[in-house]
Amino acid sequence: MPQHHLSLQPVGWLHTPYSEKFGTPRQPGLVPCTGYLVFADDIDPTLATRELNRFSHIWLIFWFHQAPSRRDQALVRPPRLGGNQKVGVFASRSPFRPNPLGLTLVKHRGLAPTDRSQRPALVVESPDLVDGTPILDIKPYLSYAEAIPDALTGFAPSAPKARLDVQFTPQSEHAIKSLARTHPDAHPVIREVIAQDPRPAYRQQDEGEYGVRLFGWNVRFSVRGHTATVTTITP
Repeated sequence: MPQHHLSLQPVGWLHTPYSEKFGTPRQPGLVPCTGYLVFADDIDPTLATRELNRFSHIWLIFWFHQAPSRRDQALVRPPRLGGNQKVGVFASRSPFRPNPLGLTLVKHRGLAPTDRSQRPALVVESPDLVDGTPILDIKPYLSYAEAIPDALTGFAPSAPKARLDVQFTPQSEHAIKSLARTHPDAHPVIREVIAQDPRPAYRQQDEGEYGVRLFGWNVRFSVRGHTATVTTITP
C-alpha cells in the first residue's frame, strides 16, 4: 500500500483538573468538572463556533499525547475486564493504539473568558482528558444518527459504578477549602475521582497509600477495604 504523510495541527488544547493519566476518568460524564478548550492562535473562536450553541453536545477528536503509538500491539487489557483479559485493540478504547487518536462526547456551554487566554475558550462539562490534551477537531453531536438505544456494547454494557466510599481527614478538609477558592468544584471532583477507584485494575485488591495530582495539587489517599481516606492535599 502507498504510504501517505499526514500533517495534523491542533485546533486547541483542553484544560482540565487532571494533571496526569492516573486519576483521569476513563469515560466522560463520570466526574462533575469543567474543562476549557483554548483555541490555537490561528483559529478565531467566535467565527469557528458560530451556530454551535444550537447543539448541546459535541464530539472532541483528540490526540493521546501522553501515550506512545503502538503499531505492534494488537492486544490490550481493558480495565473493565479486570486487567486480566486481552481483547483486540480495535475492540477497546485503550490509549495505546496504532495511531493515538481518541474520541469523546461532552456537553458544552459555549464560549467564556478564561485566565488561561485573552480570548474566549469553549467551556465543556465533565471531560475525561488529561490537562493540555491537543484537540484536533470538534464536531456537533447528532442524536438521530448517533444515538442507537439497542446497540450492543460488549463488555461495557453500562457506566461503571463508584467502587470506593470516600472520607476526608480534618487536615484534608482544611486544605480543600483553600483549593476551593480558585477551584470551586474541587471537593466533588476529588471525591468522585477517588470513588471511581483510579488504581489499575490489577491493583484494585491491594490496600495501601496512593497519590493523584488534581488541579496541580497532590492528593494523597489510603485504601482499606472499600473505603478510601483522603489524608493530605498539598500544592
